[in-house]
Order: sequence, then C-alpha cells, then structure tokens
Amino acid sequence: MTKSERTQQFIIDQVAPIFNKKGVFGTSLSDMTSATGLTKGAIYGNFGSKDALAMACFEFNLRFLQKGLYKCLAINGDARQKLIALVDFYQEHYPQVAANGGCPLMNSAIEADDAYPLLKEKVESTLSLWKKELVGIVVDSQRRMEVRGNLDAQAFAHAFIAMIEGGILVAKTMGKPEYFDQVMIHLKSFIESELSLN
Repeated sequence: MTKSERTQQFIIDQVAPIFNKKGVFGTSLSDMTSATGLTKGAIYGNFGSKDALAMACFEFNLRFLQKGLYKCLAINGDARQKLIALVDFYQEHYPQVAANGGCPLMNSAIEADDAYPLLKEKVESTLSLWKKELVGIVVDSQRRMEVRGNLDAQAFAHAFIAMIEGGILVAKTMGKPEYFDQVMIHLKSFIESELSLN
C-alpha cells in the first residue's frame, strides 16, 4: 500500500462513521478535519470532493454488512439455513450497527433520495444486488426441491429486506435493541413458513 493509499484509508476510517451518523449534508468540513487532524487541502487532495469522499465512506460502511451476506452464502445448506444464518449475523452485530449510526444503506437511501443522484444510484444498485443474492439463494433451493417450489422469490426477497431494514430503523430510533430481536424472531418464522415444503 502506497503512502497516498494509506492516507486515503486513514481518512475513510475516521470519517466514515461521521458520514453514516450525520449524512453527507450534515457532515461539515470541520467534522472531517477534527476527526482526521488533516487540513481541508489534504482531505480534498486525496479525494477531490466531499461527494467522492462520501461515496468511498458509503462503500466502506457497507463492506461489513456485505461480508456477513457473503459469509452466509458460503454456508453448505439449503435456503433456510443460509437465511437464518444471515438473520443471526444481523442479530449478533446489531449493537455495532447501531453504534455506527444505523444501517448505511438505509441512511444513505433516505438522504440521497432527492439530493445526491450519484449516491442514490449507488444505493439502488446495492439494494438490487442484495435482492438478487437473496433471490438466488431461494431459487437454487427450489431447483434442488429443498423449499417450496411455488414461492415468489422476488416478493420473498423484498419482504426479507424490509424486515431487516425496518427492524433496524425502529430499534435504532426508539433506542430499544430488543425491538430488533423481536422483528428478527418474526423474520425467522417468516423464513420457515414461506420456505417450508409442507
């Protein structure tokens, strides 16, 4: 890793949690310089603009959750086992997600809806990829006749994502981690009932 790459990574490490908590609009230059101890010139010299840094921070904040998804995809088992493992991952790491300001995907989706078209496009592509992975998990199990064949995998994926994101939103907003656990219990029941062969 070059000195420039190390500096860029340092800036991202320090600023990514701030962007996730305050948003792109709410994060000031003084927030960034205070967090890094660097000058405006050093920050923008490495990223060119606040928007470019925001995109890099969004990808950094997402990486942790994406690791959880791909770890669960690698599990040997049917769709139920993979998806329950993914829910377990979210439950185990909810405190970390909450301490970091909530789900970066949801936070960025809300802020980018009208104000940041590039970020909105990135959020949309990330959501589409997540949905595609979930659909793939279900369809693969359907082909192996491990789960119900007439299940609408697209609709299932939409509901799965909505319950994860909605659970984080409610629990984080209310400051009640147990609310997230309650939603995840229902999500596990939803997985079992929707994917059951019976």
